[in-house]
Amino acid sequence: MDIQAVRKSYALWAPVYDLTFGRVTGVGRRRAVSVLNGLGGRVLEVGVGTGLALQHYGAGVEVTGIDASAEMLEKAREKVAELGLGHVAALREMDARRMDFADGSFDSVAAMHIMSVVPEPERVMAEMVRVLRPGGTLLVVNHFARDPSDKGLLATLEDWAAPLANLIGWHSDFRREVVLGTKGVTLVEEAYLPPFRMMTLLRLRKD
Repeated sequence: MDIQAVRKSYALWAPVYDLTFGRVTGVGRRRAVSVLNGLGGRVLEVGVGTGLALQHYGAGVEVTGIDASAEMLEKAREKVAELGLGHVAALREMDARRMDFADGSFDSVAAMHIMSVVPEPERVMAEMVRVLRPGGTLLVVNHFARDPSDKGLLATLEDWAAPLANLIGWHSDFRREVVLGTKGVTLVEEAYLPPFRMMTLLRLRKD
């Protein structure tokens, strides 16, 4: 999927995203933000979307959000204005493969439920590591491909959800090796999240 296809897909989904896919991903967002609040400092949220996570950040965090969809960002800006979210420093339209931030600009970087959507995820991972300061935290929350031998409840649920996943451009065959094989970071924590352990949180530290 190229960047124009992503933008077109999310332009259509922006008005109803919060009430659909946003509900399924809520637990992962809150868990990731809880970790980030404990760390404080400058946070970059890649794929900020409609800003579902923004209201959960604490006062000790300064958040910059980027997204490829102008329509999704407009929804996020509305939330910031309506809720008076002073900890949000900026919301910018940007291709995550080519960020215009300097090296080491952020203390933490978060990518919540976007890695299986973005084109060239390896390039996105490399860019997130680049803009992260040494010793900083990279959080990835996503659904990853299950073991082919798994025929249990999770497999059934994934098959049931496949039409929706394909419609919004999210795919269940995304491999965790894309994240874990990124140079310059070390895995610190791996946690499975509700619903039904479908989502995984990977916490990495920049070497």
